Amino acid sequence: MASVLIAGIGNIFQGDDAFGVSVVQKVAGIRFPENVRVMDIGIRSLDLAFALLEQFDQVILVDAAARGGLPGTLYTIEISPDDVPHSDEQVGLVNSHALDPVRVLTMAKSMGARFGKIILVACEPLALDHDETGHIGLSDPVAAAVDPAVSILVRLVEEFTQHQKSSDNQKEEEACAHELG
Repeated sequence: MASVLIAGIGNIFQGDDAFGVSVVQKVAGIRFPENVRVMDIGIRSLDLAFALLEQFDQVILVDAAARGGLPGTLYTIEISPDDVPHSDEQVGLVNSHALDPVRVLTMAKSMGARFGKIILVACEPLALDHDETGHIGLSDPVAAAVDPAVSILVRLVEEFTQHQKSSDNQKEEEACAHELG
């Protein structure tokens, strides 16, 4: 059975950077099949790297990502496993206040992880740090994107598991046809 990892990334003390964590906290209330693992990674790079060693068939990272759109804009970006570097000279330097998904993927790859499908569900931030009022938490446009992001995650998991089921059924049919032929 194909396995899926959903990992929420972000620093809850850095404004909209908490987007990924906020999304997986909501996702935790959804009953997924047993082959789906949901992790609130936060800024724990090593925890994510070690989780990736479990060789998930699909990895969905949820994070804030500034790409130039309007705050609250959601992006679904597929990352080719071939685009993950094989090594990084500074991979051992882990920032305890942030988590760079590409660096963690690189670190995991250097540790022996192999990747299937990698998807980043990202939200355009308004503020990646608390403001001068001392407010910690998501801005209004990013908070409004949390529920739609949860819906995207549910859809991605459903599509992936349906695709895997049909692929498995096709393999079984081909095996039976081979045995009969």
